[in-house]
Amino acid sequence: MFKILIVEDDEKLRNELKKFLERNGYRVAIIENFENALQDIIEENADLVLLDINLPYVDGEYLCKEIRKISNVPIIMVTSRDNEIDELLSLNYGADQYVTKPYNIQILLAKISGLLKRATNTDTNQNKINCGNFILNISKSIIEKEDKQIELTKNELKILHYLVQKRGQIVSRDEIINYLWDSESFIDDNTLTVNMGRLRTKLEEINLKDIIETKRGQGYILK
Repeated sequence: MFKILIVEDDEKLRNELKKFLERNGYRVAIIENFENALQDIIEENADLVLLDINLPYVDGEYLCKEIRKISNVPIIMVTSRDNEIDELLSLNYGADQYVTKPYNIQILLAKISGLLKRATNTDTNQNKINCGNFILNISKSIIEKEDKQIELTKNELKILHYLVQKRGQIVSRDEIINYLWDSESFIDDNTLTVNMGRLRTKLEEINLKDIIETKRGQGYILK
């Protein structure tokens, strides 16, 4: 059953939408306190996010941009703002759909169904790479090992994905940096060190310590 996260500060609308989606077969989570909205959204690990633009503390466009740095989860922006600038900004920040209030609930349901179907129909072999001692889930930006999951940032995912493609080979720091620059991640030597350290820490959390070996003066190798 798909899980949908509603990020909406209008309590009445939020509750009505929750009941409607549950009647149509979805699991639904809601956020009621928006002080730590970004962290709460990430921790919910939903299959789709309904994200309002006008929120307390921080607007939905900012949240959309930050979510896209670490996740490809489908996002539908839901807003009372009816102007092309906000729609363009939302789409540029990574939203998949833009819906203005008051909206037709059946049309919203169709958009949700379409996005989830598209996400589900993506080639599984491309989305999940079985690396033997762990699975790299590219579509969700996570590492899966047995019953454990660790979320990766955008750069951590790209670094690990590149090492997986080159598994068993020594990959130089310059090679990784050039790869990430080509993918528009714009990473320098210091940033690579920080990201590599964080990636190793996450791997240790699921008992994959030392799976990335440093070859002094040469680079890294994924064992």
